[in-house]
Amino acid sequence: MTDISVLYEDGEALVIDKPAGLPIERPRRGGASLEDHVEALKLGFQRAPVAVHRLDTDTSGCLLLARNPKALKRFNAAFQDKLVGKTYLGIVAGAVQDDEGSIDLALKKISSKERGWRMIVARAGKPSITHWTKRAELQGGLTLVEFRPETGRTHQIRVHAEHAFGYALLGDPVYGHKDARVGRTMLHASALVVERPGKPDITAQAPLPEDFARLGAG
Repeated sequence: MTDISVLYEDGEALVIDKPAGLPIERPRRGGASLEDHVEALKLGFQRAPVAVHRLDTDTSGCLLLARNPKALKRFNAAFQDKLVGKTYLGIVAGAVQDDEGSIDLALKKISSKERGWRMIVARAGKPSITHWTKRAELQGGLTLVEFRPETGRTHQIRVHAEHAFGYALLGDPVYGHKDARVGRTMLHASALVVERPGKPDITAQAPLPEDFARLGAG
């Protein structure tokens, strides 16, 4: 058995609620990863499921797994064809003034010896669009925001939040700073919808994590 919750299951797909702090791939330095759970996630199938997309190690919530190579190919095509709807909840480390909006800022990956690699806003970067809606003003000057990325760039929501609001996500050590109130970057993949021509959509919702609820986001 695995202690990872399964949010959706059929013959070609699983959607799991990935815990915060669990990397999808084994870190170079070793340690726990999703790979430790794939045998248990077979759930009676011969093949171990494979992650279709990526979530940052700190990010919790909906992660799509393919149960066979044909499904993996189909789901990869669905992401490329923008047939996948992803919804995230994030806690911004400051006040967000407007109620909703869209962020259209191209992103580029850079690396330096001092800071390692990170994403930056750059004209020469890849097009990146995130739609957002303010959900609640929380105590301590924090803001709960729903993010709906139209594109899927690495660290997209994290960089877009910092540039659009002037505040990074709470606890983000790369684009903001660590915060004693939390133990991670506060981002949660709350819902996932994958369109499948000729078949019912894959739909899943991940419950709000405890660390979000403790800050009044529930």
